[in-house]
Amino acid sequence: MAIRHVISTLNNDGTEVMGPGVLMYHHPGNDIVTGSLLTVESNHFCVLKSRGAIFNVYEGGQYPVQTTDRPIMGSIQQAFYSGQSPWQYEALFVSAAKSVAKAQGLALSRELAELVYDVDYYVHVDTKEDAVKLVTHMPYQGHFFTTEALNNYAGPVVEQSVNQLVQVTPLEQVNERIHEITELVRGHLQDFLTIYGITLNDVKVLIRPRDERMRELISLRAFGLSEIEAVRYYVAMKMAERGLVSAPNMAVGEPFNIGMTPVANGIPGMPQMTDPAGAPAAPGAHAAPGR
Repeated sequence: MAIRHVISTLNNDGTEVMGPGVLMYHHPGNDIVTGSLLTVESNHFCVLKSRGAIFNVYEGGQYPVQTTDRPIMGSIQQAFYSGQSPWQYEALFVSAAKSVAKAQGLALSRELAELVYDVDYYVHVDTKEDAVKLVTHMPYQGHFFTTEALNNYAGPVVEQSVNQLVQVTPLEQVNERIHEITELVRGHLQDFLTIYGITLNDVKVLIRPRDERMRELISLRAFGLSEIEAVRYYVAMKMAERGLVSAPNMAVGEPFNIGMTPVANGIPGMPQMTDPAGAPAAPGAHAAPGR
């Protein structure tokens, strides 16, 4: 009795090939023949191609492959064609599980200040028809198509969507419009991914100034400080980090004096110093301590 060849996404040690971040896996073997067993996991689809055309699409389960070649079975067929099948079959496994892709880049505010954005978007392939769209329309290289490769196509869409609103928004108001930016990214991204049979589940957008000092100043402004007050408090915090005792004076905008300040005669509102005879003391002299 001929031993049926099993086509699946499991390695010889039983581990799963399609881990996190893998959207599609092209089975590397070229030994799919009539009678081969195709094992599809519950969260996968399998698209079987024959000479470049879609032959069949399978959901979770195990299926004996019925191809259109002549019924020369098992090892006889392989030996007759020197280890090659007379028909070229490809098995492409598509993940139906949710995956997360990440896009990062730079945007410019209305003042041309540089902002860094991080966009996490969650995707999955929902139906057999969507799996066919992914296999048909999405270019891939090697035996894997990952979320990283997907982002090479989707990244420019995210960048354009983020900049569409950020470039007309003042720097301090960007985070106030984060909901609008998220919805704009979601809409453009879903329209793009639908072409490839990919469903967009959720989008999360985070935008922050690229310059760390600018981020801290904006955080201080959020407490209701004016621009000059925010700058003073920022400088005061940096001075405090370095152990400078004048940091509080910087925060409140007051001068810092060390020791006693000499008091010169002739300053309006200041007491005059006299010598013991009652005559005004010489300029720069200090009053004698009382006895």
